[in-house]
Amino acid sequence: MFRNLIFDWSGTLVDDMGPVIEATNHVFGTYGLPGLDREQFRLKFRLPYRDFYAEMLPGVPLEELEVHFRQGFSASAVPVTILPHAREKLEWCRDHGIRTFILSSMDSDAFHWQLKDLDLEEFFEATYSGVVDKREKIGEILLAHQLDPAETAFVGDMTHDVETARHASLTSIAVLTGYTHAGALAESRPDLTVPDLQALRQLLGMPGWKPRPVATVGALIQDPSGKLLMVRTHKWGDRWGIPGGKIRRGETSLQALLRELREETGLTVTEPRFVMVQDCIDSPEFQRAEHFLLLNYVVSSAGGEVTLNDEAEDYRWVTAAEAMTLDLNTPTRVLLVEALNQGLIAHPPSST
Repeated sequence: MFRNLIFDWSGTLVDDMGPVIEATNHVFGTYGLPGLDREQFRLKFRLPYRDFYAEMLPGVPLEELEVHFRQGFSASAVPVTILPHAREKLEWCRDHGIRTFILSSMDSDAFHWQLKDLDLEEFFEATYSGVVDKREKIGEILLAHQLDPAETAFVGDMTHDVETARHASLTSIAVLTGYTHAGALAESRPDLTVPDLQALRQLLGMPGWKPRPVATVGALIQDPSGKLLMVRTHKWGDRWGIPGGKIRRGETSLQALLRELREETGLTVTEPRFVMVQDCIDSPEFQRAEHFLLLNYVVSSAGGEVTLNDEAEDYRWVTAAEAMTLDLNTPTRVLLVEALNQGLIAHPPSST
């Protein structure tokens, strides 16, 4: 169960496509371009909208375009309505203690008017509107509200929403009620696609429903002297383990491994050697119930300064024998034994 849901606004919770199309055509008409019908608009429009207008009206300042857009939007007589099942979904979130937020590109004045007019203010802990590129804001939201990415999903109707979720390592949930065709959304490879918010509510409300197992990569990093890098993290109950993390959609396991090790240690590694895969199902050592598939490697590092990100608290370079004396999480201890047995790292010196 997700503890936090960040919603897009337009096309996800409300249907405002009519006035948005009229406002867009008002902008086009101002500069002598023909207007778009609904299907043409859904095929052409994309976020960030500055990129869309840069393609359609190159050289025109965005601030100037926004003035014409607001004029066209205000003049539209097409009503903005809440999408079917949206209120019920928000009520379900409230009743189940799920924290909800808004992240929208909608003009802030228009958004707050719609939020109040549709009587939806009570449902959201915080709202963020007028955000041209959501990828530039999502990290700030997670930090400001202390949201764990592993417990958070971004729900939206456009490929930019999927990209925003991926940018912040959130689960991406695509709904087919808005601005982007199903085919284009599918090409962006969201983690989950639903026809509408009723289907999402039913899915998340199923007894015992949990996300699919999470595929991760991690590695024993070995320096030229044969010492291994161990990191300590609160996620594993302040135990010691190896750096690593989730495989992003579209990445190979090796691409994910190199990225995660670089992000978590600042080290460039070489010679990745696969050791084993482990199932880690609802481990009491981990901070929450989760099913991980752990793809474990041994890699080499030429050395250098270790720079930890905020996921780790401390690090040590130790021999394999010294590592065995640490308070290791169970998967790391299993990996150490297997890597020793395969001869991929040096055996601890004999005590005899």
